[in-house]
Amino acid sequence: MEQIRKYLERTARVTDKDWQVISSKLVRQEFSKKTYLLEVGQTEKHLSFVEKGILRFYVPKEGNDLTFSFVFHNSFVSAYDSFLMQIPSTYHIETLTTTVLWRLTYEDLQAIYQETEIGNTIGRHASEELFLKKSRRELSLLNHTAEQRYLKLLTEYPHLFQQVPLKYIASYIGVTPQALSRIRRRIN
Repeated sequence: MEQIRKYLERTARVTDKDWQVISSKLVRQEFSKKTYLLEVGQTEKHLSFVEKGILRFYVPKEGNDLTFSFVFHNSFVSAYDSFLMQIPSTYHIETLTTTVLWRLTYEDLQAIYQETEIGNTIGRHASEELFLKKSRRELSLLNHTAEQRYLKLLTEYPHLFQQVPLKYIASYIGVTPQALSRIRRRIN
């Protein structure tokens, strides 16, 4: 749990009083590999902090899921559109490795906003992080080639390639597994 406090303190000072309120509402949960945190049609009930693990967001398609995001340790994870509006999700969130999350319910987050001085700052920071990640992804799809996206992923997350099936990486960069194999051969 201290990992979360350190993360939050990168953007704002967390008083002991505020931390007592926040930490009292956090629930630690462990998930095994290949567990759905959320499926299409379910409403997101949590904003979570990833202590350990890798997760993927994807739209299920017959024979070829469309992976559009990966989330790693020391990050927030949520089907944020579903969470904010409390409407059913249009995509899945799945653990790719054993995962440990610290979770807040929608109601507990609202209480933190009201009961702490820093709650709104934390909520804004989590929102901004999720928004910026989404924006960077969209711009990358518009401005970079699949090879450039692959190289960026390889540079930023080299461990990803040991822990995530290549078909998910191919989907994420917007190519078929065969096209990813050609890119990898060309680079090597």
